[in-house]
Amino acid sequence: MSTPPPVVWRGPGAPAAGSAEAELRGLEACRSELLATLRSRSDWEVELGFGKGRYLLGSASAMPGRPFLGVEIVSKYFRLAVRRAAARRLDNLILLRGEALYLISTLLPAAMARTVHIYFPDPWPKSRHHRRRLLDPRTVDLVLSLLEPSSGRLCFATDHVEYGEAVVETLGRHPAVEVERRVGGWPEGSRTNYEAKFEERGRHILRLVAELRPGAASLLHPAGREAILVAPSAADQPDSASRTSS
Repeated sequence: MSTPPPVVWRGPGAPAAGSAEAELRGLEACRSELLATLRSRSDWEVELGFGKGRYLLGSASAMPGRPFLGVEIVSKYFRLAVRRAAARRLDNLILLRGEALYLISTLLPAAMARTVHIYFPDPWPKSRHHRRRLLDPRTVDLVLSLLEPSSGRLCFATDHVEYGEAVVETLGRHPAVEVERRVGGWPEGSRTNYEAKFEERGRHILRLVAELRPGAASLLHPAGREAILVAPSAADQPDSASRTSS
């Protein structure tokens, strides 16, 4: 699956002709500067898959002294959020367009986040696509690595029952995580457009808050560890003539 190269928006500068689009920069052009900014604090609020930016932009506006970072892969949503953030002159917000797991594994510093927010992500319902989920046993450790060990927490919500229960099981089996289902909505109300729409329709929404256990010996999920350390058997290997690139 091909994706567009990562793009960065770093607050209102002096864009040519007043265009928010002129503030966008390629990741490679500002990697060092961006890394220095991200590493300067360990209390970032990070939203993975911010969509149209309802929660991220609202929170950054309400808390100007706190740093926010958002990741979104869909270009039209990313650019919409950029325009809205530029109009609000938000200087405590960084937006990245790119695939979240790729950016976590190649760019975002470990232990940078006070909170990681994941709301209504793509559930990838087909079993062969589960590895693309943000909170699959094989990927959950990447996401958790963003959390500051002593106080970091993960907030999650979905309307997809199967995926939600899978996330409950995944986090519940993790030796470094304490997970709690949240009964009822968030204190401030709906955090995303999807959430508001589903609440109006009376649709079930599963909400979770997970925290790292202080002094946990390992941040590796047992199923993820097995997937990394145990080589597939010969019977699991496809015939070389039938292999295709994915």
